[in-house]
Amino acid sequence: MKIGIAGVGGIGSNVAVNLVRSGVSHLLLVDMDQVEEDNLNRQFYFHDQIGKDKVTALSENLTRIQPDLHLETRCQRIDETNCRHIFADCAIVVEGLDRPADKKMLVEHCGNKKLVVSACGIAGAALWDIRVRRIGSALVVGDFSSDCRMLPLFAHKVGSISNHMTQLILGRYFQ
Repeated sequence: MKIGIAGVGGIGSNVAVNLVRSGVSHLLLVDMDQVEEDNLNRQFYFHDQIGKDKVTALSENLTRIQPDLHLETRCQRIDETNCRHIFADCAIVVEGLDRPADKKMLVEHCGNKKLVVSACGIAGAALWDIRVRRIGSALVVGDFSSDCRMLPLFAHKVGSISNHMTQLILGRYFQ
């Protein structure tokens, strides 16, 4: 079973590591960004990878964990014209995109035929409000209120939400 990851920043890179360490062997990584220094506090990248495409850097890191991993990468922007095609053969899609409009687009264009696991409200330090909601065809994890434009992103919260998302995915993957 192939799992697609749309956006491999804080949520996507941490979910990918969790999945690989849990035995998932086939991933599709999609992102258009490059590793930046301010990513390093909460994303699975290293200082010597600054400037590299995130999908390339994450692929290197994941294959160090599991050398025979089957990874596909696409360094491109996901939009309504290519979303269905990119994730056509994925059973599950992890939403790790930054903008609310992109999150909505992914769920609307991919969610009717497959499980989409998404995040909403990952900023700030508080963990006690993290919960899971089913919204349409998606399972969404977060506090549903914090805004990264108003609060900083902290590794422990991004990691906690990523762990919740991984639990939902593994429940489906190993059925």
